[in-house]
Amino acid sequence: MPKLLLKFETAVIKEIKLDKPSVTLGRKPDNDIVLDHPTISGHHCKIYSSGGTYFVEDLNSTNGTFVNGKKVMKAGIHSNDVIGIVKYSIVFTEDPKVEVLKAVEDKMPKGFLQVLEGAVDKSEYEITSLSTYIGKSDQANIPIKGSGLFGSAPDMAVMIAMRPEGFYLIPIKEDFAKLNGSPLTEKIILSDDDTIEVGATKFRFSTKPR
Repeated sequence: MPKLLLKFETAVIKEIKLDKPSVTLGRKPDNDIVLDHPTISGHHCKIYSSGGTYFVEDLNSTNGTFVNGKKVMKAGIHSNDVIGIVKYSIVFTEDPKVEVLKAVEDKMPKGFLQVLEGAVDKSEYEITSLSTYIGKSDQANIPIKGSGLFGSAPDMAVMIAMRPEGFYLIPIKEDFAKLNGSPLTEKIILSDDDTIEVGATKFRFSTKPR
């Protein structure tokens, strides 16, 4: 079971097991994890699981949420990542089975995204990590330039998760991306020659380079 190690400055406060799919953090007493400090927003952020990966999402807080020192609105988190909330730091640790999965990452077949349309920096991207994010954010593994997205585009639109059985396409913002022309509303395992549309950018997925 994943855990959170809650610290205030350098002092360890407690260890918290993530035994539910979503937890909220903030100053108000109705949060799952209450952070009693005046600079913390009432409902500051939430940590939740989606498609086998954990995410942290800022809830429009005043002072922001950080992952490994970088300010984020939403980001995937992995073992030993540090979530920063003002003077609090929260170390995320995954359960052993996830660590075993990461150990076999190099043995898994690689995936490739060939760019068919859109304003991006490359003509082809290789998928080499367990989680690959596509969106307009500079923190995305495959950042799509603003001119290539509609105005409502999210910072992180979709994630491609590499698992022993294959590659899954997971929506972060539902109904924004399309798979083979249909809106993406749930995680779907990818097949060779599937087309992925993120805003005005279109990719073709393959397990072999072109």
